[in-house]
Amino acid sequence: MNRVAIIGAGIGAEHLAGYRALDRFEVTALCDLDLDRAQTACGGTVFCTDDMAAVLADPAIDLVDICLPPHLHFDASVAALQAGKHVICEKPLVRSLAEADRLIAAAGRAGRRVFPVFQYRYGPAFAQLRALIEAGLAGRAYVASLETHWSRDAGYYAVPWRGTWAGESGGAVLGHAIHAHDLLSHVLGPVAEVTALTATRVNAIETEDCAALALRMQSGALATSSVTLGAATDTSRLRFCFEGFTAESGTDPYAPGTGVWTFTARAPVTQAQIDAVLAQVAPGHSGFAGFLAAVADALDGTEGGEVTLADGRRSVEFVTAVYASARSGAPVALPLDAAAKHYNGWLPDRAD
Repeated sequence: MNRVAIIGAGIGAEHLAGYRALDRFEVTALCDLDLDRAQTACGGTVFCTDDMAAVLADPAIDLVDICLPPHLHFDASVAALQAGKHVICEKPLVRSLAEADRLIAAAGRAGRRVFPVFQYRYGPAFAQLRALIEAGLAGRAYVASLETHWSRDAGYYAVPWRGTWAGESGGAVLGHAIHAHDLLSHVLGPVAEVTALTATRVNAIETEDCAALALRMQSGALATSSVTLGAATDTSRLRFCFEGFTAESGTDPYAPGTGVWTFTARAPVTQAQIDAVLAQVAPGHSGFAGFLAAVADALDGTEGGEVTLADGRRSVEFVTAVYASARSGAPVALPLDAAAKHYNGWLPDRAD
């Protein structure tokens, strides 16, 4: 059984619930500078500490789960790797492609795994969509549309690091729509080109809270993404139009894979064919529990269902391209390498 320390008791509390839904991990420590928050998060059932160095030095811990603000992710991940631990790291994995490549190198030197957190991938709806694609019913992908329309007011930004380049490292594109964009590539494959518009229209913050993106996938499929933190309610919606069917999500903002999706056949594929495949799909775990079950499988030697470090780099690459396009006013082609304009970061004080 893998023994885990969670670093950060904010979103870390949701990670803890995911671990507890499985019987494959033992959470042995919860580390946070606010010990009262840590005690509340675990209900007093886990050892709580504010000493991260002591946690990393503990030989009994196999896996460190980093749930800190974004500007701390890279250093904390590298420190955990150097201590001989596997790493789970919340989004965004890091703040530049340069950091992503340095993290990949650090994981290689340590001989340990890094798992970026993209828990939205896990749930019955995506199991159904994968089954339809694997059954050969999808055919070519034509277009996709994504909506991340959430509400964030001044109270949300009362946390000092939020809405700042130094702390949050980005706005709605980085911290909110990042899951929808991961799902797009998870379903349709890599992005080949992005054209982006961003704006700050909702709150008095440094970072963007609205965006409109036009994407071309490597497959030739086209996609659009609409992002705002000024909606009346929190709503996420995904729609994929394939040659053989159209898949459309519900509107659950934080767990799109667990809602009821519609899968509508397009001739010559029939609805009976679609329904026959869907009837055979086992739902499995959803959200954080599904993500963590895939991590456990990977650590046990069963690869394929986990979020990989390469996936995390692609997410950072996409964000880099979005900010580069928004600032230049021109399309940006992917993939990006060390010669890319914003390889060292999109932050105002780090961008090339």
